[in-house]
Amino acid sequence: MMETGPAMQYVVAGALGLGLAACSGFRVFVPLLAASLAYHTGYLAPAAGFAWLGSWAALVTLATATVAEIAGYYVPFFDHLLDTLTTPASFVAGTILMTSALPHLDPTLRWTLGILVGGGTAGLVQTGTALLRGASTATTGGLANPVLATVENTAAVGGVALTLLLPLLAAGLVLLLLVYILSRLRRWRARRRTTRLATAGPLR
Repeated sequence: MMETGPAMQYVVAGALGLGLAACSGFRVFVPLLAASLAYHTGYLAPAAGFAWLGSWAALVTLATATVAEIAGYYVPFFDHLLDTLTTPASFVAGTILMTSALPHLDPTLRWTLGILVGGGTAGLVQTGTALLRGASTATTGGLANPVLATVENTAAVGGVALTLLLPLLAAGLVLLLLVYILSRLRRWRARRRTTRLATAGPLR
């Protein structure tokens, strides 16, 4: 990667971590595999303590997990089980991806940013996709879920590629996505509150 000034290095590293963390909200293992490949080939340099992510063992394990995860989302009903499992897993993956992308920072600060920014971003994106899958199941009986899975797979792979090539652009798009998801979640909660009040009826 091209040489940049110290301040820009931190900005680019943060953008890389943010982009990869967001992608783990679509598919947990796709960005982890991409990071492993990038560290293994020397395209990216991991932060201290994360060299293991670029090892052959990690590479093979993550490649196997990636194939299993992608295939699993095309199996009816099993995709909902995966959503249950990947919601906490995406938070962990986002934390690792963000923390490993931030070199030359105090470890406490790195992990704090990793948990809050990386884990929070991944968890928010995963929550959005899980709710969308639930709505798809409720309205189409699960018939549209394979289409949704394909969209999510494409977003994960495409997002990872964009993040590795143009991290600043990817980070900007992630911020827009987070704003959109938050607005949709706010509306969804407002509708649920309205529905509950309507169901309960007037107080006597």
